[in-house]
Formats: sequence, structure tokens, C-alpha cells
Amino acid sequence: MEDAKRPKAQALYLDKNLQIIFGVTLMAVLGVASITPAFPKIGQSLHLSENQVAYLISVFSLPGIFLSPFAGILADRFGRKTVMVPSLFLFGLAGFACFFTKDFFWLLFFRFFQGVGASALGSLNVTLIGDFYQGRQRATAMGYNASVLSIGTALYPLIGGLLAGIAWNYPFILPLFAIPVGIIVIYFLDTRPIQNIQNLRDYLHETWKSIQKKEVVGLFLLSILTFVILYGAFLSYFPFLLNNKFGLTAPEIGMFLSISSLSTALTASQLGKLVRYFSEVSLIKIAFGLYFLVSLMMPLINSLYVYLIPVVLFGIAQGMNIPSLQTLLVKLAPANQRAIFMSVNGMVLRIGQTMGPLLIGIGFVYAGIDGAFYLAALAAMLAILLIFLLLKPIAKADY
Repeated sequence: MEDAKRPKAQALYLDKNLQIIFGVTLMAVLGVASITPAFPKIGQSLHLSENQVAYLISVFSLPGIFLSPFAGILADRFGRKTVMVPSLFLFGLAGFACFFTKDFFWLLFFRFFQGVGASALGSLNVTLIGDFYQGRQRATAMGYNASVLSIGTALYPLIGGLLAGIAWNYPFILPLFAIPVGIIVIYFLDTRPIQNIQNLRDYLHETWKSIQKKEVVGLFLLSILTFVILYGAFLSYFPFLLNNKFGLTAPEIGMFLSISSLSTALTASQLGKLVRYFSEVSLIKIAFGLYFLVSLMMPLINSLYVYLIPVVLFGIAQGMNIPSLQTLLVKLAPANQRAIFMSVNGMVLRIGQTMGPLLIGIGFVYAGIDGAFYLAALAAMLAILLIFLLLKPIAKADY
């Protein structure tokens, strides 16, 4: 009876709640995607090294490591809006404050507080999808959401690159859009009754037991490695590779990143169809195989246009991997623990985002940009091994 009330699959993207979730998703991804094309110009304008500029990602991601689980607990016990609305407002105001500083310390300071605001957004949007949809509709909604996310990561580098063409700090105007999104959430997003009637101690005990399951730990580790590869190699060092090898400007770098994100959007939008033929685990295996191949290709290519091949392949891998990981986690999460589950996942994503530039930077320090991508290939190999060791129970389960 409940399923009958939901919109049909072909019209799912027209559902008001899902459209509002899309708006939150677009804010969740804005914090990094809009500024990476400006990295070379930020480095030149503020006299920073490549490693120092990469700290703008790490310091933004760091708060989520500690705060995401607390945001999930609050959202499970007091409601999604209670956490989401203040997070959107803080994200917008702290991000916009970066526009006004030319001191690297204060830039890191405001980026940290922007990251505090962002720490809940990337998990609560997926939590809401788990709240509102079930079955294949849920996988379809996850795919649509990942597609919207990818459209954002396609457009933001282009927009950010164009704004950085005016001045390095102009991309920091974009976070202001989080304010109207927060207002829309207040007045138009439906709410679900809080299902958690346990006391806090029992809730935390049951959550801890659920999170310790082998397959859940495996999904968390794969999420970390995904974002180590994405933020460590592709978003942090690929812009420098294009700038150093071919002298590309910020807008031109943004165009390459946008092409990857568009291929992600196209792939993710078809997830509802892909899961009819491949399990989520199979899609994740294919994705990490593509990460490995792309990471090996990057240092070997000497033609700018040939780079389109690994860029598109990387986007396809993202489109299969991220929504599949999210769908599996939502399936494994009990309804009264869904927000904390996805928030812990948000925490491990932030670990990947924060550690990615630092870990992949080890390869850069010892072997230059080529070393950064070879280390990313090693991370992809490790992920494939973890899939075979830890995800067998999911692969065999009939969902």
C-alpha cells in the first residue's frame, strides 16, 4: 500500500522531496569541485606550493571525520531537518567568508568551518533517500542523486574555472546558494516520524553491533579508498598535470574535470537499469578495475586529446561505484539507525578526502606527479582485494 503511494519509477525525478534532496546534494559537492580548477592560480597568487594548496581540501574534509557520526545520532533522534538546516547555513556563510581573505591561515580557518557545515550534508541526503524510497525505486533514486551530484561536479569546475579567471577568490561566492536551499528545506521538505524509541545507550549499543559486521566494514573501507583515489590523485594532482604538461588555464582544466563528471552523471542515471543485470558488488568490482587502469594510463599519455579516454573511464567508474556503495549501505542499515550509518559513511568519506591528498602526496614527493598516479593504482588494487575478502556475504545475499 505504501509503495502504491510513491511516484512511478519513470517519474521519480519529479518527486518534490527528491528534487529538494538534489538541491542539498548540489551543495554537498560544491565545496571542493568549484575550487580545484583554481588551484594553480591560488598557488601563484598566494605563493603556495602544490602540497600547500591541497590542504584546502584536507582542512575542509577534516571536521567531517569527527562530526559526521554526531550529526547522524542527532538526525536519528531529533529529525533530519534539525541537523540539515543549520549545516546549510554554516556552509554558505563560512564558504563565502573565504572570498574576503588573502591570508592563507584565515583561508584555512574559514574552510575548516565550511567543512563543519558540510559534514552532515553528504550523508543526510542519502539518508533521506533511504527514508522515502524502497526496493528498486531506492536504487533508481540513488542513481539519480549520484547523477545530479555528477552534474554538479561537471558544472562547478567549469563555473569555478571561469570565476577563477577573474580572480582566484571568486569561486568562493558560490557557497551562498546554500542559504536559499536551507530555506526551501525548512518550508517544503516532508518529514518522517522519528522511529527511534530506544534510549540512547541501547541505540548506540545496537548501532555498534551493526557497524561491526564484516560487510559493513568492507563498504566503509572501499569508500575510503574511493575518495583517496578521487581527491588524492584525480582532483588534487590531475589539474597540476594538465597545467605542467600542456600549460592549460583554470577554465580549460575545469572543462576536463567536467567531462569526467558528465560521464559519471550519464552512468549513474542508468543505475536502476544496471542493477537488473549486475549486482551492486559486481559494479563496484568493475569500477575499481577501471580506477586501476586509469591511474596507470595517466602518466603515460603525451597527447592532450588522448586524455579524454581515461577521463571518461574514470567518470564511468564513479557512476557505478559511489551509488552502488550507498545503496548497499542503506540496505544493510536498520531503519532506526539509517542516519548514523550514513553519517559514519560520511565520516569515512572525509577520512578519504582528508588523507587522499596527503597519502597520494607521498608518491608525488618521491616520484613527482607520475608517482601520485601509480600510488592511486596501488590503492585500487587494494580495494579489489578487499571486495573479494569482505563482500562475499553481500554478493551471495538475495536482496
